[in-house]
Amino acid sequence: MEFEDDAFVLSARPHGDTGVVADLLTEHHGRRLTYVAGGASRRMKPFLQPGSRVRAAFRSRDDSQLGSARLEPRGEDISRLFDSPLALAGLAAATAVVQGALPEREPEPGIFAAMEALMSAFAHDAVWPAVFIRFELGLLASLGFGLNLDVCAVSGSTDDLAWVSPRTGRAVSRTEGAPYAERLLGLPPFLLGNQAAVVEGDVGLGLALTGHFLEAWVFHPRDRPLPPARDWMVERLQRSGLL
Repeated sequence: MEFEDDAFVLSARPHGDTGVVADLLTEHHGRRLTYVAGGASRRMKPFLQPGSRVRAAFRSRDDSQLGSARLEPRGEDISRLFDSPLALAGLAAATAVVQGALPEREPEPGIFAAMEALMSAFAHDAVWPAVFIRFELGLLASLGFGLNLDVCAVSGSTDDLAWVSPRTGRAVSRTEGAPYAERLLGLPPFLLGNQAAVVEGDVGLGLALTGHFLEAWVFHPRDRPLPPARDWMVERLQRSGLL
């Protein structure tokens, strides 16, 4: 079996003296583990960093085998983010969450496109945290765990939605949720429409929201915690005053 595809590097670990096993998010063939000969070389290390965009030529006996791939860099490398510790923290979190959440070999073109958008947003520290939250919401939806944020689960109203049930992932209006506010998750208004601005406190609410459902519905059933890289990102954002 042979094919070529664009991909983002999620991780790479040494294998043998000179090779690596790379975990790639491809555009059309899902998440793929593959052996990269010479991946430990000085020439290849820069574009085997998490978040790097590559063109991968895969080859294996059949689809169940690890196989191997020849990689070539495509587009900008991640060195443009080296001056932004916050962006690097976000990049590490995004690749770790995708690697931990997605099964292998299931096509996820929507997640690939969302990763492209997030990579572009990392150039702007004031912007990317909100994009990151939408990215995680899209990841949940692609895995079959989309949240229903359009209508109140109690009254059916679409007005003044302010909370989300931590059990069902459905929105609740401010009036209906007020008696149970301590048990509900906050719903930042910017997730309700493209025109809503991100205001102080929204990023913290959004990350708590997506983090809860990723942990409860995706990672906990697999006996895994949320990736430490995501916790580290949240800590960095807290210290920077962006939460």
